[in-house]
Amino acid sequence: MLLDARDLVQRFDGTTVLDGLSLATGDVQALVLIGPSGGGKTTLLRILAGLDVPAAGGVSFDGVPLPRDEAALRDYRRSVGTVFQAYNLFPHLSALDNLLLPLVHVHGLSPAAARDRVREPLERFQLAAHAHKRPAELSGGQKQRIAILRALVVRPRRLFLDEPTSALDPEMRGEVLAMIRELKETGVEFVLVTHEMAFARRIADEVAFVGDGRVLAAGPAAEIFDHCQSPRVRDFLSRTLI
Repeated sequence: MLLDARDLVQRFDGTTVLDGLSLATGDVQALVLIGPSGGGKTTLLRILAGLDVPAAGGVSFDGVPLPRDEAALRDYRRSVGTVFQAYNLFPHLSALDNLLLPLVHVHGLSPAAARDRVREPLERFQLAAHAHKRPAELSGGQKQRIAILRALVVRPRRLFLDEPTSALDPEMRGEVLAMIRELKETGVEFVLVTHEMAFARRIADEVAFVGDGRVLAAGPAAEIFDHCQSPRVRDFLSRTLI
């Protein structure tokens, strides 16, 4: 994917969250957004995923501008997958039914076709044994993996993941990070917001450091983590990359 975000401005309740942010990437599979809390990473991700419209500026993927009108944005959202740190699973449905619901009611598959589509991914990611369980019966790692799988089974153009491990303990984080590694191995394009610096270094093709509503550094992962010229970024990494 080629991303070109130019002069993005976003404000909430009079507070400027993105302040003329611009970011252009090469043709990458995995883009990782890092930086301090409150710096604008999630706001940027939501704009890229078509969930929010910026007050100013624009975004294009592979040369195609993101729409701004709601009808076209709905179509765009159906073409991508988004995963949040809070899972957003329906508590009264089983894991399987959480997977089937968007396939049937949003993407128009028959129930039989939807079941056929989810069968292999459930097996591949070691979740088939938990398909009958409701979210309350799943561990945090299992819930997040189901949430990622729900976004994946619609066969999205790309995935957007917002700190998918932030609410998990170390063992459960490992489960989710292993799943994301496997997604990369299978060729899925994604944009990931994370505070897992060691993982970001391994998984990213390019990294963007977002702080104070702007991109303060961006480029290949090795360049950002090993040779970044920005004192602000170097200081952040020295405190977080352990």
